[in-house]
Amino acid sequence: MSSSTHGDAGPGGGEVDAAAVALLVRGIHDGLADTRRRAGWIAEAFERYASIGTRAPEPCAAVRVLDGFDEIDAAIASASAACATEMLTVQPDGIRSPSILAQASTRDPALVARGARMRTLYTHVARYGPALNAYLERLGDGAEVRTLDEVTDRMMVFDRTVAFLPANPERTSALELRQPALVGHLVTVFECLWNRAVPLAEPVPAATGIAGITHRERVIAALLAEGHQDAAVAQRLGISVRTCRHHIGRLAEALGSSSRAQLGVRIARAGLGGPAHPVAPR
Repeated sequence: MSSSTHGDAGPGGGEVDAAAVALLVRGIHDGLADTRRRAGWIAEAFERYASIGTRAPEPCAAVRVLDGFDEIDAAIASASAACATEMLTVQPDGIRSPSILAQASTRDPALVARGARMRTLYTHVARYGPALNAYLERLGDGAEVRTLDEVTDRMMVFDRTVAFLPANPERTSALELRQPALVGHLVTVFECLWNRAVPLAEPVPAATGIAGITHRERVIAALLAEGHQDAAVAQRLGISVRTCRHHIGRLAEALGSSSRAQLGVRIARAGLGGPAHPVAPR
């Protein structure tokens, strides 16, 4: 090979080759660094998502799960002690037991004494519990009660900032809610029910305009028309299944029905499948 073959690059050719190699190495180095960064991000994300379900969730101020009656009672007592303006409550279980009202009697009078207002919704059945009147006498004018044919599940709202709801059917767990939109929605639901409810000092509607059918039996007819079974109807009205079936028997007799299937048809024909509690302006 002749010497002219090595001189094609001309003067300074070795310097040009060195610069090109330096640029190439720099590009490789930057590419590797970028790959390492991406690999680090992927590894971090994988570790984060892989640990979901294996580590305890971080505490959230907006929604807190309360486990056990002691923790639930302590949280409610704390919210009650801090309540300054209003407590809203829904109690769905019919007649309130004296023991439960006795427990409330140790907590609620202090709330009313501070000038806070109490409003509570019960089912109509709660009116027949003697312990309720004694409890309300202790609270005086600071507490107001209204009743409905049926209400929502249990709910407590303090100062429209914190609410408590059951988290399971046994009510051994509860949710403490402080998220403003959630609490605001619950307050709206309460106010809608409150506007439809009957004040405790007023009588519950008794007649329906249909011979032999009481107001409660019309409510039961509407729930049956929605497809609810006897146990579900009884639970929603706060009565026993036995009492519910007694009313269903009276309803069937009044409508001349000899079977449950026929009863559904007769309920529809009599126009009893709609709401049994019209809204009354107050």
